[in-house]
Amino acid sequence: MSREDMGMADATGSTTATAGRDRRAGRFDRDHPRYRWVALSNTTLGMLLATVNSSIVIISLPAIFRGIGLDPLRPANVGYLLWMIMGFLLVSAVLVVPAGRLGDMFGRVRIYNSGFVIFTAGSIGLSLDPLSGGPGALWLIGWRVVQGVGGAMLFANSTAILTDAFPLRQRGTALGVNQVAAIAGSFLGLLIGGLLSEWHWRAVFLVSVPIGLAGTVWSYASLNELGERRRGRLDWPGNVTFALGLGVLLAAITYGIQPYGGHATGWTNPWVLAGLTGGVALLAAFCVIEARVAEPMFHLTLFRIPQFSAGSLAVLLSAMGRGGLQFMLIIWLQGIWLPLHGFAFEDTPLWAGIYMLPLTVGFLAAGPVSGYLSDRYGQRLFASGGLLITAATFLGLLALPVDFPYWAFALLLAVNGVGSGVFSSPNTSRVMSSVPAHQRGAAAGMRGTFQNSGQALSIGIFFSLLIVGLATSLPGVLTSSLERAGVPAAAAQAVGHLPPVGSVFAAFLGYNPVRTLLPPDVLHALPPAAQDRLTGNAFFPTMISGPVHQGLVVVFSAAAVMMIVGAAASMFDGRRSRAGAGTPAAGDAPVVPH
Repeated sequence: MSREDMGMADATGSTTATAGRDRRAGRFDRDHPRYRWVALSNTTLGMLLATVNSSIVIISLPAIFRGIGLDPLRPANVGYLLWMIMGFLLVSAVLVVPAGRLGDMFGRVRIYNSGFVIFTAGSIGLSLDPLSGGPGALWLIGWRVVQGVGGAMLFANSTAILTDAFPLRQRGTALGVNQVAAIAGSFLGLLIGGLLSEWHWRAVFLVSVPIGLAGTVWSYASLNELGERRRGRLDWPGNVTFALGLGVLLAAITYGIQPYGGHATGWTNPWVLAGLTGGVALLAAFCVIEARVAEPMFHLTLFRIPQFSAGSLAVLLSAMGRGGLQFMLIIWLQGIWLPLHGFAFEDTPLWAGIYMLPLTVGFLAAGPVSGYLSDRYGQRLFASGGLLITAATFLGLLALPVDFPYWAFALLLAVNGVGSGVFSSPNTSRVMSSVPAHQRGAAAGMRGTFQNSGQALSIGIFFSLLIVGLATSLPGVLTSSLERAGVPAAAAQAVGHLPPVGSVFAAFLGYNPVRTLLPPDVLHALPPAAQDRLTGNAFFPTMISGPVHQGLVVVFSAAAVMMIVGAAASMFDGRRSRAGAGTPAAGDAPVVPH
């Protein structure tokens, strides 16, 4: 082992007492040159497992709802649909900080290994759903919550384990590979979900079982504790207040998507307003508690570190933009483009995943390279430049027509993936290297909360923006299109006045909703040619393409602004304030207050 690597051992928070602890158990310790790569491969598998399952359900929802005998477009079932997606994201966002804190207290590897066990148990429960209808949906939502608990434990501790295992000169590369797996997993989940749902809906959940079992055995057999443990009390007031505050806030945003009292969205619903107000109040109380308790779970003092606070803001905005992009592309492909190009509605989930592959390819190509280069040339310009590239692709998507040439669409997706890959690992390395060694578990958890909360927030924010954009034009387009197709004026106007959220969810799920929107007696009274036209592949996509494009303009413009703000945050590192205080600032070297 070189003197440089030995010197870096202190920078990563390991102690000499733990260096040879597990030799007699047959494990690699840090003195062994292979251990760091064992840790990287195992934590990468854990991150892939967690993040693939964060998105695998999104594109598999039509098959899952058919499998349990539930119509997702019925108003009473919209809550099931939303919580099938949100349950996992909400629990992951809420618990990732406590899981990181527990890792600091009781050992990061111990909590990480337990996460593998819990996640695998959740996957088994999901694949064995014995119920149907509403009870079957509740069974799935419950076990998705269990999966979210395990995913939070994996997510919070994997980056801290790597930061302990790798010296500073290699840390960017290692974290880059790990973060590539994390974000690529959310992209790959769309493709895997589309493929497996074509076979059987239970396979969407069953695929995680053998991987989870293998990862569990491997992690218990190969990983050992290198980080510094700090015994202490669990901050129960902070944990409970944070969980309730974030949970209530995200739940209110979720229900804000649904119509209320003649409005296109539910932002005027008293319960939604109460949830937003109560959630913010609880989070404010949480900040007060964390500033006063002796051993907080959320170390607010970390926000005094410029790299940590700026990098965390960039992570939040990047996650929101990436989550919004996924949802909007699914709506665009499944609801409009693929049906217009001859694909049956029931086949669009699979092909949407395939046609979005350039996004994953671009990310996989850029992520590891960016991590390696940022280790040599500094992280700041890479992190900021990646978000600017991403912002440019959002502006490029604005210029595409609804019925775009695929080569242009694929090129923009690939460049978007490159931008995300260029940003991810340098940002992670800056954030994790800027904090004290004994707080890396908490810092990883806090970073994970920003990332998972961003994905969850993107659902409410971007769906709401899209629905608001549709609300002005879609009613008139629906009414006039149906009247031209021969539908009586009264029936056409009744459909036109329906909340646009139904059309949005139909496009999101790859459904043709005309049979649901029109009363059966009205549809069957039309001539056969008119019925065939209304229920064919082209009518619904053509009808909504103009209004949806107006909504996409709003959504992609907002996402571009988020990326630009994130890029500006990535450039900030507080050099002037440190220079004024007499603290040197060289390159991207972390400045850590002790």
